[in-house]
Amino acid sequence: MAKLVDRIAALQDTKNYKDLHWVGTFEEYLELVRENPRIARTAHERVYDMIMSHGTEEYVDNKKKIVHYRFFDDEGNGGRDAVFGLDIPVMRLVNVLKAAALRYGTEKRILLLHGPVGSAKSTLTRLLKKGLEEYSESPEGALFTYEWVLPKELRHLTAGQEVFPSPMNEEPLKLIPSEWRDKAIADLGLEKDGFTPWVRGDLNPACRQIFAELLEHHKGDWSKVVGYIRVRRLLISEQDRCGIGTFQPKDEKNQDSTELTGEINYRLIAEYGSDSDPRAFNFDGEFNVANRGIIEFVEILKLDVAFLYDLLGATQEQKIKPKKFAQTDIDEVIIGHTNEAEYQRLLENRFMEALRDRTVKIDIPYITKLSEERKIYAKDYNPKRVRGRFIAPHTLEMASMWAILTRLEEPKRHQISVLQKLKLYDGKTLPGFTQDTVKELRKEADREGMDGISPRYVQDKIANCLVSERGQMSINPFMVMNELESGLRNHSLITNEDERKRYGELLAVVKQEYEDIVKNEVQRAISADDEAISRLCGNYIDNVKAHTQREKVKNPYTGQDEEPDERLMRSIENKIDIPEGRKDDFRREIMNYIGALAIEGKQFDFRTNERLYKALELKLFEDQKDSIKLTSLVSSVVDKEAQAKIDVVKQRLIRNYGYDEISATDVLTYVASIFARGEIKGD
Repeated sequence: MAKLVDRIAALQDTKNYKDLHWVGTFEEYLELVRENPRIARTAHERVYDMIMSHGTEEYVDNKKKIVHYRFFDDEGNGGRDAVFGLDIPVMRLVNVLKAAALRYGTEKRILLLHGPVGSAKSTLTRLLKKGLEEYSESPEGALFTYEWVLPKELRHLTAGQEVFPSPMNEEPLKLIPSEWRDKAIADLGLEKDGFTPWVRGDLNPACRQIFAELLEHHKGDWSKVVGYIRVRRLLISEQDRCGIGTFQPKDEKNQDSTELTGEINYRLIAEYGSDSDPRAFNFDGEFNVANRGIIEFVEILKLDVAFLYDLLGATQEQKIKPKKFAQTDIDEVIIGHTNEAEYQRLLENRFMEALRDRTVKIDIPYITKLSEERKIYAKDYNPKRVRGRFIAPHTLEMASMWAILTRLEEPKRHQISVLQKLKLYDGKTLPGFTQDTVKELRKEADREGMDGISPRYVQDKIANCLVSERGQMSINPFMVMNELESGLRNHSLITNEDERKRYGELLAVVKQEYEDIVKNEVQRAISADDEAISRLCGNYIDNVKAHTQREKVKNPYTGQDEEPDERLMRSIENKIDIPEGRKDDFRREIMNYIGALAIEGKQFDFRTNERLYKALELKLFEDQKDSIKLTSLVSSVVDKEAQAKIDVVKQRLIRNYGYDEISATDVLTYVASIFARGEIKGD
């Protein structure tokens, strides 16, 4: 048994444990601060530095420079709480924190994350809290607090306790009296690399009482008073209620303001003789425990008015008022989040103007970029997480597309569909539209991303499909879309019948888009015969050359010279919408391209000309679809030769497009049914 214990014990990093539990004298702490003044940062400075320590990336989106903060990728936890598609709102949040770190005024404000349900407000806050915990364990994020260690003859000051910790985990430099603190910091040379510790306010009431009595005991000798101080490393921990507080509203009967600012410890009143002695008070309210870190207010605008008064003082003055005691200084980042309905109620309440004035609102909308929305679902529904079920290609994409469409406003000034708008937002190019168009589209949409379907609803419906008892091993887009549609009837957040109808119509748009996608994939799989395309291309080029040079073409079978095959050339050119009047220009363009390559000593390859490649693929598909007899999949008779050709196409879908055996068969059967209805014309 001992050997097994030793093996487990060997995994422990004892040096790291000692570093995290460092203790020392006040003198030793001052030496640490001289070496690295940043250990005495304010809460806002520390949170901002924590975000920046993970690095940034810059990119340009529609001519606008965007900064992506890697902290919100949550890489250290495998991306479990990663936030996608919110770079612009996150930039606004980080800018507010930066201004607060520089003490430009926003450190005296509530950061209010505002947006629809399921838009990642709680996730952003959770990331900040979890990140601060981890940062406090790193050398760069180290912070310290203090405790009183008293000999027997002085323990009457602490009701017999040898060790009396600072109940609010305060910065040890606050032990230097405020009258000469700034001068002391300057004389000690604590400024380094342009940074000077900014230590504001007085000690908490309990430590202030002990400090005053010890100062009196030692006839005003401050150096002897701090001799009773032991400084220790402080580790931020939400579970241990140290540096992180979370407050959520309850009903009025079960909650009072002491939950924010602490309450009297009646057991200690007998020890100290008075309920107004600060040492007989529990500084364990959420504001108290969150000192030096972050306090989160869940659904902040549902708070009773009595709590809001505490909140006003905590923001503007950065002080709280414990019962029966003087104003107490705090140093913490105050973050609240709320949904749309509660915020509208705040705007309508004239008595809440003081709160509005102390609030910095940061809108956290739904994602409006398809590729980013898909990442949300891919994080949870991927081969590593989903066992025993195969998610067919485009399933998550189509669910994402519908979710985005519900959030977009109809274009006002541009003659495009909402689906085209979605594609432009996702970085696709459409003829006649530029990056300036996208900027205009975004500007004219007042509430885009603030309404629509939540990602949670989509996640629930995908989950329903994955655990369905219908026996299928593969789920496809139609299963998910049907689930999304059936759920609309009972969706608790859809109260408007017109809205419900619109969402259903958008599902029809997505189904049509999916149909176009799979038709194209099957077309490409059928025509993915490079040898056949190469032969067709050679035949086309021979005819184009003869046409442009007014020559004849030798028939390889009869050996006779014949006129260029106009029908063949037009059948290819029509696939990419080359009009009759432009056919000669297109053919000369092809010949000039081939000639230019020849001058450079290069050989023409049809793959390098995207338009021609597409035309050849579509032509070959048209020629081969009948010989493959795909429609036999929806009939009762399938001959061996047709089945063999279908199997080749199926393997291409599996190899090139990510299908499995079941989903490839499903897609081929679906496209075959379209053939059977005569709805596909090879374009």
